[in-house]
Amino acid sequence: MANTYTQLYVHIVFAVKGRSNLISKKWREGLCKYISGIITNKSQKLMVINGMPDHIHLLVGMKPDCNLSDLVRDIKSNSSRWINERKKVMGKFEWQTGYGAFSVGNSQVTSVVNYILNQEEHHKKKTFREEYVDFLDSYKIEFKPEYLFEDYGDE
Repeated sequence: MANTYTQLYVHIVFAVKGRSNLISKKWREGLCKYISGIITNKSQKLMVINGMPDHIHLLVGMKPDCNLSDLVRDIKSNSSRWINERKKVMGKFEWQTGYGAFSVGNSQVTSVVNYILNQEEHHKKKTFREEYVDFLDSYKIEFKPEYLFEDYGDE
């Protein structure tokens, strides 16, 4: 579109089904590269990706014609297929239903990139649940705690 200028950044977070610790350090980098390819093939810009054994963080620069829910659906479905076809886990790998998506202003990009890159250090102090609830609270997103996660007897 002529004379249309945008700068849209979204911090996306999603978890392994049941928040199981299934993402191994041995193949996490390959998963991140695969997800990067999905985003690039959708003509979006991956700023940074990192994760922990039970969840992934992405910062994506998005074009206005991209539907966020379609992008996340494609990332999750294709990456879970990649994991399953390569038998990276025993049984079937699945991402949990839903995701968090948080808008990021240009002045926040560097701090969000650093936050995502330093996940291991950050999670020495906070669980994924605590981190996620903090995001929801800081963005003033109303939620019902009983619907946040699909727990499978882990709490």
